[in-house]
Amino acid sequence: MLILTFLLSIGIFAQEAPKPIFITVTIMHRNLDSDGKDWKQTEQEYFDKVTSKNDLIIGSEILNHYYTENSSEILLVSAFKTWEDIEKSGEATNEPVKKGWPDEKARTAFFEKYNSYYSPVHSDEIYSSVTGTKEFKPTTKEPMVVYVRKSQMSMNGQGKGLKEFNEKITMNNPYIKGHYPHRHAWGADSRDFLEAYYYDSLADLEKSSDKQNELIKTAWPKEEDRKVFFDGFNKTFTGMHGDFIYTNVPSLSK
Repeated sequence: MLILTFLLSIGIFAQEAPKPIFITVTIMHRNLDSDGKDWKQTEQEYFDKVTSKNDLIIGSEILNHYYTENSSEILLVSAFKTWEDIEKSGEATNEPVKKGWPDEKARTAFFEKYNSYYSPVHSDEIYSSVTGTKEFKPTTKEPMVVYVRKSQMSMNGQGKGLKEFNEKITMNNPYIKGHYPHRHAWGADSRDFLEAYYYDSLADLEKSSDKQNELIKTAWPKEEDRKVFFDGFNKTFTGMHGDFIYTNVPSLSK
């Protein structure tokens, strides 16, 4: 995953260099003939009995389609301190699964039900966190809007200014509650650079754009200075990107 998770980071001392964490994103596809309410109850049971008990998973998120090209999309996002923890996590789920459903028949029945909500088709990606994280603790039990921007890095080593942009703009934008940038670690395209932005509402996402323009003019009041900065900044990416909007499920967040 968010997951996107897209989408979480661990605390560090200010004097230490931030250590990257690893984020797995599994794109599942919902069986559209299934009942959405039953799906949530089943996912909640799995979260309560398994995900919340797995200490190797330091963060997790389930993101539902809001505005994406495929209405069946569901993103399962998990965050880990190390690559090794990803590998160990599979084994770490065995014990809570057995404790959660000690009766083998009940366990089999649960997972048959669980799997019935999804298509057998899925994809997996792994990302590593980069500097620019804006952490937050949700203050609402209502779903948040999660905007995911998937950019294509130029890979030419000429770009600069990403850290400065996040420090001056992203961190100071009040509409952006959380910002989690990640880059490719394992998957189909080594150029992938993902940013997950958390907003209280779709309206705040729209307001965020106007606020960003205002902050940019404040940070670089002279037009020539803005041009110099963004000429260097834009070399980081090819200019190609995709936009995806999801909503999270607060009771399934870790």
